[in-house]
Amino acid sequence: MTIRIYSPSEQGSGAFDGGRITEQKPIGFPGEGGAVKRVGPLFYWAWAFTPVEGYIPPHPHQAFEIMTYVVQGTALHGDSLGTKSEVGPGGAQVMRTGSGVSHEERFIGPDMEGFQIWFEPDLRKSRYDNPAYDQFEHEAFPSEETDGVTVKRVIGGGSPVELTVDARMWDLTLSPGGEYRHPLPAGRSLALLAIRGGGTIGDVPDDATGAAALNQRDFAVIDAGNGTDVAVALRAKPDETLRAIAIEVPTEVDYPLYNKR
Repeated sequence: MTIRIYSPSEQGSGAFDGGRITEQKPIGFPGEGGAVKRVGPLFYWAWAFTPVEGYIPPHPHQAFEIMTYVVQGTALHGDSLGTKSEVGPGGAQVMRTGSGVSHEERFIGPDMEGFQIWFEPDLRKSRYDNPAYDQFEHEAFPSEETDGVTVKRVIGGGSPVELTVDARMWDLTLSPGGEYRHPLPAGRSLALLAIRGGGTIGDVPDDATGAAALNQRDFAVIDAGNGTDVAVALRAKPDETLRAIAIEVPTEVDYPLYNKR
């Protein structure tokens, strides 16, 4: 198992609407400065902020499966399918863009915060699919709390979100000193972004002294390798709540991936 930690300075960045929307990009587009180009079929991950309100005018997408996940505030969506929708904290908007769709986005605060995440299917096939849109509020997602750790299943594990890409996603909240253990099968990778608080991340069995430090806004990429299944331990600091978004995907897929130069 390998663990790599990327600080905010090693991630990409961007802005829209004259700077009203700013973005930290754990996985960006070419030329945006990020060290991580992709994690398997996880193609793009932007963390957007707007203190008051920001707007992104209509623009096209094709073939990719794209999720907007709201941390706080409100996300509005309109598209060429005739959709007009609004989703609040903990909710998600999902586009399977297929043969092509245009959409516009408006983020409304105060202090709106959310993610746009792109998953890459087999583009040779998905570009011929009919585009589709779904939205889900926070209450639609299954979650459980055990020993001070809340695990919300955003993709997979009974989540209502359906993708053709092999991916799973969790919204994790660890109380101070809490620990979350994640089984990671051989041949799979875990991408994890600390959005509140900090702690450590390491393998199991292990103790906290041998784990890597994980600070707020850090991005971690964990590869299980191709040998045996492993387990990852995420631990919160004794005096801080840790919230992290985790996405698991295959390290390699059996179809060609877009060449991000």
